[in-house]
Amino acid sequence: MKDSRAVIEQFVAESVRVKTEFFRNNADQISETAARMADAVRNGHKVLLFGNGGSAADAQHIAAEFVGRFIPDRIPLPALSLATDTSMLTALSNDYGYNAVFSRQVQALGNAGDIAIGISTSGNSPSVLKALDVARAKGLLTVGFTGQDGGKMNGGTDVIFRVPSRMTPRIQETHITLGHVLCELIDRELFPEAYPQD
Repeated sequence: MKDSRAVIEQFVAESVRVKTEFFRNNADQISETAARMADAVRNGHKVLLFGNGGSAADAQHIAAEFVGRFIPDRIPLPALSLATDTSMLTALSNDYGYNAVFSRQVQALGNAGDIAIGISTSGNSPSVLKALDVARAKGLLTVGFTGQDGGKMNGGTDVIFRVPSRMTPRIQETHITLGHVLCELIDRELFPEAYPQD
């Protein structure tokens, strides 16, 4: 059995490799998506995020960066995780089935011009896919965060970010970094005065 140091080094090296490959191959699309999101927020629209398990935690984390702050102190930006309200989640899953827990919220809260970010490491989560379908039908910009082959999420979003790995931990580590990069770019677009060194 490998010693702990070797395990740690291998773990970190693989995480860095996956992230490096992902951001090298997706830099242009990330920049374009951040610009579209910044423009939407500038024009009074909001960001809705959703996912299950670790992806729910990522949705909550990214929403908090928008409403709180990322790095510079600035006005709150409108974002909402659809995976945090236990009364909502349990009522919708009880009355309509779990696959409707996000789509019903998108139907109620989403407006044309808003942004919907669906997060699924496999790209096959029915609750996420259904919500993205509703979002597209309502005219939201749909963005998918997923893994290597994209699963059923392929073709179901306006923008898709596929992490080049089949390992859930590597995918999730890259998703949260992607969320942070989008926050950074959006802040720089909306609040250039907070980055005078640029």
